Amino acid sequence: MEDDVADESGTTVELYIYDLTKGMAASMSHFLIGRQLDGIWHTAVVAYGREYFFGPSGIQSVRPGGTELREPQRVERIGETFLPYSVFFEYINGLGTSKFAPGTYNIFKHNCNCFSEELTNFLVGKGIPKYILDLPEEILQTPVGQALLPLIDTLSNSANTGFTVGNRFVEARIHREASPEFQLLNDEIEEARLNSVALEERRNNSREKRANKELKKKKKKKKKKEKDRPGDESGNNSNSTGPSNCADMAETESAMTEPQSTNGDVGEELLPSERVLQMEAEERREQEERKRQRDPPIVFRDLLDAQTEFDALSGLLEGKLTAEERTSLGELRQYVLEDEGSWALGDNFLAFVGRILYDDTLDTAVRVKLLSVLAVAALKDDVILLLHQDRREHVIMNYAFDIDRHPHEEQLPLALFLTNMFENPSSSEWLLYISEWQHRNQSISNIRVTTKVAVHSLLSDSTELQERGAAIIHNLATKEKMHKSKKLRQLLPRGSVSKVFDDVAVELTMALLQYFNNDPPEEQLYACMKSLSRFTLISGQEVPQLIQMIGPEPNKFRGASQRVDELIDQVNKKLR
Repeated sequence: MEDDVADESGTTVELYIYDLTKGMAASMSHFLIGRQLDGIWHTAVVAYGREYFFGPSGIQSVRPGGTELREPQRVERIGETFLPYSVFFEYINGLGTSKFAPGTYNIFKHNCNCFSEELTNFLVGKGIPKYILDLPEEILQTPVGQALLPLIDTLSNSANTGFTVGNRFVEARIHREASPEFQLLNDEIEEARLNSVALEERRNNSREKRANKELKKKKKKKKKKEKDRPGDESGNNSNSTGPSNCADMAETESAMTEPQSTNGDVGEELLPSERVLQMEAEERREQEERKRQRDPPIVFRDLLDAQTEFDALSGLLEGKLTAEERTSLGELRQYVLEDEGSWALGDNFLAFVGRILYDDTLDTAVRVKLLSVLAVAALKDDVILLLHQDRREHVIMNYAFDIDRHPHEEQLPLALFLTNMFENPSSSEWLLYISEWQHRNQSISNIRVTTKVAVHSLLSDSTELQERGAAIIHNLATKEKMHKSKKLRQLLPRGSVSKVFDDVAVELTMALLQYFNNDPPEEQLYACMKSLSRFTLISGQEVPQLIQMIGPEPNKFRGASQRVDELIDQVNKKLR
């Protein structure tokens, strides 16, 4: 992503101030703590047409005044920001996955006002009023203060999450968890639609006013001409009125139908939400352009035959399944072989997968065939719905994290499964999720699992696994999400999404350098050198230092092919 440049037109940043007690604190504070308080304050920041606040569920977003508290008691203008919406959105996503993630809220030490202070300082370099930040803990520790906690919880009822992963569930027909990205997209589409309808209505009203105004002018002008024209004083001159009326009608129709500028009567200054829509439209166009120019992922489409693998799986499981598990096997057939869509997979499908992956009484061959079928399914565009089922128990990803514990025969289809998931944007994004859970007494996440599978496969003794490891690393390196601007990443809070990718780039670089001590085939050499080149862009300081410290020199592979030589030149530019 190119470095963001501030928009020429600024966006107003406001602080919405609410008294959670609705005046009760003002009347009772002296009695409770021995001094007068005007209120117990909840604040939110309004910018880019939305109201943002922090609560137990993390960072939330609503239309201004759209929470249970309704209209604020007070609105203070903090200033104006000239940061593009894309920069703001990346920053608030960073806050939502680190410092202000779900579960970090503390009514005394880390509350909505702390978030407002952080956000306003970022946007305009100015914090919120001191009297809000200095709200004494004494009042919050009283029964009145404690009674406010349920109210704070309800603020998120009408809000949009979307800044964090895994904190909202949508009950579908078979009770699957909806993709947060999909939910956010739906929210944005709905908001864009409503804004578009409102804007079009204003434009139509303006056009109608202009047309009526033009019509009145023309009628007035016509009457004046008829009055001044010699001859029939009544103005009923048939030789002149006919053509004139036709011209008037044509001009009037033109005035009614001709598209008008959005300036003038519509208003020269767009509303903040309209500016956001413009920014988002521009960002979508940029994303589409990047998609057209991006490198296609490395996947393995023709390595396996779905029918053969499924038939082998069914034969191995003959007489070993419960009635419920046989139903799940039938659902897998519908999904993979009959193209029924992931809706065919019921609630118990992941339990069926877990039983096969973790039941030691079953042969390795059973797991190999199941993983092979899943590797074929990974190429389907709706596999993300299957993957989201796994975000509750992490059946698949826990198994994938333990790749080094599994027999080699199981590692091969497992690595293939992850490789093929890069076929579609939604499933490849799923592999990059940073939301953590506990497994074997350590915190892991999807991106950590993906990284471990990639490194283990690349550094294995198997050429087949190496090929798949190189493909996963290539696909990670060329992912759009990895390419945030370095300047922007420096602004992001520690532990946010893009910061994680800096660490991943370093870890994968060390694996690549170790792999380069061998004599890789040109195909894998090209994929790995391309990855190394991209990592020098993602982590512009650490990766070049690692190359120089650990080696080998990229020039060692010069002459392997022209395309490898071009990549070596790109890497060498970063080493100077």
